[in-house]
Amino acid sequence: MQRPRVLLADDHHPLLDRVVSLLKAHFEVVGAVNDGEALVSEARRLQPDVIVLDITMPVLTGIEAAQELQKAGSTAKLIFLTVHQNAEFIRQCFAEGGAGYVTKSRMVSDLTKAINEALSNRRFVSPSLSS
Repeated sequence: MQRPRVLLADDHHPLLDRVVSLLKAHFEVVGAVNDGEALVSEARRLQPDVIVLDITMPVLTGIEAAQELQKAGSTAKLIFLTVHQNAEFIRQCFAEGGAGYVTKSRMVSDLTKAINEALSNRRFVSPSLSS
């Protein structure tokens, strides 16, 4: 059985390395980029099943990149992995097609779960934010 293909986007290189280490046992990590514009380009080229992206990135923010991906007809599930815990950010991410919202502080416990929920067409929000 083919493993789901995941593309990563974050401007913090050490975090990308940690995410790859966390996900590689369960998913095929097909790429990692450092800004929103590169994310849109690589998503078009690689056609991943899931995109894990930060909100705060250079060139295009994660939310702007999500808008561009929707315009381009991307079917990838979007999981926002971020430090932001503001309800307005959560609302914006889901309004732009997000399937999951995970805080970086809960990445180890929540990210794989969020991806699996998204692949089952269910939304996920880190439990610390769902109140």
